[in-house]
Amino acid sequence: MDSHYFGYSATGADLSYSTYPTVSSIPTRLFESLKFDSRNSPNSPFSTHFDTETLTVYSDSLEQHSSTDNISEATPSSNSSLDYNSYLRQSRPSIRSGVPSFLPNANSNHSIRHALLELESALMAPDADEEVTTSEPFSGENRRFQTPDSRIGGSLNQALVEKRHKGMEDIALQNVPPNNLKQLLIACARALSENKLNEFEKLVEHARSAVSISGEPIQRLGAYLVEGLIARKESSGTNIYRTLKCNEPDSKDLLSYMHILYEICPYLKFGYMAANGAIAEACKNEDRIHIVDFQIAQGTQWMTLLQALAARPSGPPHVRITGIDDPVSKFARGDGLAAVGRRLAAISEKFNIPVEFHPVPVFAPDITREMLDVRPGEALAVNFPLQLHHTPDESVDVSNPRDGLLRMVKSLSPKVVTLVEQESNTNTAPFLPRFVETLDYYSAMFESIDVTMARDRKERINVEQHCLARDIVNIIACEGKERVERHELFGKWRLRFMMAGFEQFPLSSYVNSVIRGLLRCYSEHYTLLEKDGAMLLGWKDRNLVSASAWH
Repeated sequence: MDSHYFGYSATGADLSYSTYPTVSSIPTRLFESLKFDSRNSPNSPFSTHFDTETLTVYSDSLEQHSSTDNISEATPSSNSSLDYNSYLRQSRPSIRSGVPSFLPNANSNHSIRHALLELESALMAPDADEEVTTSEPFSGENRRFQTPDSRIGGSLNQALVEKRHKGMEDIALQNVPPNNLKQLLIACARALSENKLNEFEKLVEHARSAVSISGEPIQRLGAYLVEGLIARKESSGTNIYRTLKCNEPDSKDLLSYMHILYEICPYLKFGYMAANGAIAEACKNEDRIHIVDFQIAQGTQWMTLLQALAARPSGPPHVRITGIDDPVSKFARGDGLAAVGRRLAAISEKFNIPVEFHPVPVFAPDITREMLDVRPGEALAVNFPLQLHHTPDESVDVSNPRDGLLRMVKSLSPKVVTLVEQESNTNTAPFLPRFVETLDYYSAMFESIDVTMARDRKERINVEQHCLARDIVNIIACEGKERVERHELFGKWRLRFMMAGFEQFPLSSYVNSVIRGLLRCYSEHYTLLEKDGAMLLGWKDRNLVSASAWH
């Protein structure tokens, strides 16, 4: 949830968005990297709800594959590792035109029918793809089968292929419970992880017929998971991720999607409230406060904190905000960090509190302490809002930028550090466990969206496509440095912070009670758990977001 869900943020009428923005349509070059025919997959999330021009270009690029005589058109992939045309040629028995030599009387209908029945029985036998011989019933000689008409042989051969095709499907589906889409998706991932590509093709074909971007939560999620699996098979996941990252929708459209998400789910509000509450508590008696925000986005998340600080009986403190944001995020704002400065200036004037803004348009792992301009006499507060998981750790880079960043921040002696992260284990997990974890995590996410917005609403489809789908594809289809969505459970974050020299800062009980009240406005299925000094927001029995504070 970054360029997707959590990467951006929105507050009230003003929306705040962070790093990796998304797009309203997928360009033609993206589809060129995917070697499958989406026209055979009406439920494909990447073949609908995009702009007309993109769809037209994509449709035109696929016309060359539309021949109705090509049996591969009926397969899930026009570039499948199982080539059905060559498969037909290889499995066709040796046949010559004309009347079979073993028939005593070509004019005897009874004899012809008898011979053809024997022919069909032999061809449909388990070893029918081998060269077939039989004992001739009239002469006693062993002869190869020949047909009086090559058309008959072709028809029987097609029946053979269909039987084999069905047999492969039965084998692929034999361990999948009927009508259980979740298990079918896991079976697809398992087949791919074991490099059983023929089995994978069969399973994916069934899965694509069962998913829908306007169906139940598991069907909608399944549509994006299937695309991620296919992208992994075709090694095109990185292309999808880069395309979605670099080709942004109109700023007003993305703002609209994120505003909808902000309103229908409490996840972003929870993160803002937890971080603001911890900073307000730690800096309540400070006259000069320096906030370093590692994902400033729109900057509006600081509105409520600045308003609260302005109302202090002792008078408002001087606040300096250093806003870090990668250069790509300007697409989400519709402008660079200068737009954030103007917004903060307006807030400063409105609440009569001195606010100074320092923009740093740099990727988080590249930040140095000199860039932050830490000054003596300031109470330093550092905020990591659903961002730290983008910084690689030791499993990706031997220099371990993730822990290195924490150690650098600790060297600045901050008054408080706030951390908000997705409660998911996808960082170092191998592909199959990572797929199952992603399926479980986003199932809860999609269910929570389902209770507040109708399934057939175009707005909901746009929210899920632009705010969630790109993360899902990256987690499933990408590896190494190309996989930037690397979430960790709070227990692992806790160890990292302690190894960097931090101690936990107690979260405010008042903020906890306010968040509980907020959740009651949404659904009874949202949960709030206090564990190991952190707050965990969840849906039913699945924790989704953690919030903690450190010093």
